[in-house]
Amino acid sequence: MDYVTVSAKILRRLKELLDKFGIKPGPVIRRALEEEVKRRVLFELEEEARVLSERLSHISNEEVASLIREDRGRR
Repeated sequence: MDYVTVSAKILRRLKELLDKFGIKPGPVIRRALEEEVKRRVLFELEEEARVLSERLSHISNEEVASLIREDRGRR
């Protein structure tokens, strides 16, 4: 894996509390960033799905079923 370093400024009191409780900031920061990226990716995918749904809303369920059957028949 290829890693890069990111940094953030935090209040001195927060750093003191991290030290007091033995909390290593690296894993916490990594997890928070991963969760935020996941949240944004899901939001983006939901938006794309909404747009596609609107664009395809004129196609009836019967037509979709027919197209699926036709595609399966070609295999």
